[in-house]
Amino acid sequence: MVPLQITVHNTTLSSATERDVRRRVERLSRYYDRIISSRVTVDVAQRRRRTDAELYGVRIDVTVPGDEIVVNRQPRAPLETALDGAFQAMRRRLQDYARRQRGAVKVHIQE
Repeated sequence: MVPLQITVHNTTLSSATERDVRRRVERLSRYYDRIISSRVTVDVAQRRRRTDAELYGVRIDVTVPGDEIVVNRQPRAPLETALDGAFQAMRRRLQDYARRQRGAVKVHIQE
């Protein structure tokens, strides 16, 4: 079980959405199994007009041995879309990090 902290700004999450976030964080351990902790922040950007849709910003911080991987996505309209984009980006970053740890990626030395 990955230690998780969920923070919400300017909105509230339903219990189903909170369970969904917890499930998604647990699923990240498939791609890198040495996750130390994770923090998910969901916030709503201020609307300019009443007719504007609520835009949800999602930030995910994952602590791994020796590093911290951060995904901070631009606000998206439905919360589900914002969560999908952020967790897909984190999945890709964890996969890249795991490849570098295994030595499966060439490291270019800058001169």
